[in-house]
Amino acid sequence: MRLIKILLPIICFYNLSFSQKSDTGNWLIYFGNQKINQKWNWHNEVQYRNYNFIGDTNQLLLRTGIGYNLTENNNNLLLGYGFINTQKYVPNSDQKVDSNEHRIYQQFITRQTIGSVFIQHRYRIEERFISDDFQLRFRYFLGINISINKKKLDEGAVYISSYNEIFINAESPLFDQNRLYGALGYVINKDFKVEVGFMAQTKENSNRNQFQIIIFNNLPF
Repeated sequence: MRLIKILLPIICFYNLSFSQKSDTGNWLIYFGNQKINQKWNWHNEVQYRNYNFIGDTNQLLLRTGIGYNLTENNNNLLLGYGFINTQKYVPNSDQKVDSNEHRIYQQFITRQTIGSVFIQHRYRIEERFISDDFQLRFRYFLGINISINKKKLDEGAVYISSYNEIFINAESPLFDQNRLYGALGYVINKDFKVEVGFMAQTKENSNRNQFQIIIFNNLPF
């Protein structure tokens, strides 16, 4: 728990630093994955995205899904649904406009472990229903976790986490966004781990950085 004691002052510092709307926001994230049986699993996810550290909401994302293990712990197919509420600022104003999105998605995850290195590939297709519009999007995620103090990512392990994810639209413009992330993580026990990190988000016409605090429950599947 020594790492958590170190991280708490950092979190408090960011709370003060981003108390006003800034170019760097914050995402508070929970990822859950509960085993139903040897073949099936339930994914559940909450993301609270802010323009500042907390309190100035940009997005609330709720995602769930049912997955099927092709092989135990290594290859998983999943069908899911997501609800996304977005609050955008009107240009040159302090007013916001709300929009809701309903999303159906399909994904395939494959994982492998090489010594203390944990690698994950995720391929996702999203059918997005936004007001009267329909959009199709493809995503590819490559994530790497490297244990610092142990041979495996088990209880008490401190690790470095990084990923890159690219988003491609089915229609023009093809490029939607790219996310590059780096973090420090700690495995609390076999059910929970936590990460504190920073993400550089590049979109077609804008860039934005995000500080992130992530809790994982029962991952991998």
